[in-house]
Amino acid sequence: AECVSGCVCPQGLFDDGRGGCVQQKDCPCVHNKQWYSHGDEITVDCKTCTCQSGSWSCTKAGVCFGTCTIYGSGHYITFDGKFYDFDGSCEYVATQDFCGDKNSSSSFSVITENVPCGTTGVTCSKAIKMFLGNTELKLENKDYKEIQRDVGNEVQYRKRTVGLYLVIEASNGVMLIWDKKTTIFIKLTADYRGKVCGLCGNFDGKSNNDFTTRSGLQETSTLEFGNSWKQSYTCPDVTEEILPCSVKPHRKSWAEKECYLIRSPVFEICHSKVDPTPFYEACVHDACSCDSGGDCECFCSAVAAYAQECIKAKACVFWRTPDICRELTFKSN
Repeated sequence: AECVSGCVCPQGLFDDGRGGCVQQKDCPCVHNKQWYSHGDEITVDCKTCTCQSGSWSCTKAGVCFGTCTIYGSGHYITFDGKFYDFDGSCEYVATQDFCGDKNSSSSFSVITENVPCGTTGVTCSKAIKMFLGNTELKLENKDYKEIQRDVGNEVQYRKRTVGLYLVIEASNGVMLIWDKKTTIFIKLTADYRGKVCGLCGNFDGKSNNDFTTRSGLQETSTLEFGNSWKQSYTCPDVTEEILPCSVKPHRKSWAEKECYLIRSPVFEICHSKVDPTPFYEACVHDACSCDSGGDCECFCSAVAAYAQECIKAKACVFWRTPDICRELTFKSN
């Protein structure tokens, strides 16, 4: 056979993927295009995986929370990771565990009230209603109020403050984290997999069926899906997507310059784990739309949303400085 030029490792050694040769016991592992050395640990789907001689050895899954994120001017990340935008001015079901099944009973629901947050027509979450059995919790204007109802069973919960965030943790496996502004994280235990519905999707591990309407139909249209989950039929349907940078073109260059932080080397460690593109586009969208004051607040919330996804992917980024959104971020397991 003809000779082919190239480099090979000496007999008994193996290519480590980085231009070197190692013994088999020291072979690295790859996850999300990132190399890990022998003995390194990562967390994937609530399992702890250890790199051992070039292969991942994983433990059984522990208690795993699914997370739905709602932030800024109508940005949603479902429990199954679907990212979409929906700008509606009404009250909407974010998530609930009663989804039309005759055998299911309602133990919780989370309702968000969306109102215009600029002159371009985009909306932000103004208030949150959380129903836990016979208790209604209303979060609005940085405040918290409890209302007792005549229906439902008692569900225990505790309230605490962690940094900038108000955290409500219920005994039925539901957790809500609120930044007292326009960002909400809803966390559910694995017991709710495939048993919830609303704007946060069905939490069944598949993002392609998250656009399931209140009537149980699967939609491809974001608008049809979002409109189906409004609480009051007197609210008008959303009929078109709002593009604030087109409405306010003079703000676009400033927005792109500020939001470049998400694509910059500051977040480089996260780029291979969490695609920055939708978060950058959402940031520009919000920076263009916040034209009634609060420009920096909208920008900071948008960047913080990406930072939070990076934390979930085990890529911690220290991006805040005395000049950029100086408050501390909230880190959760």
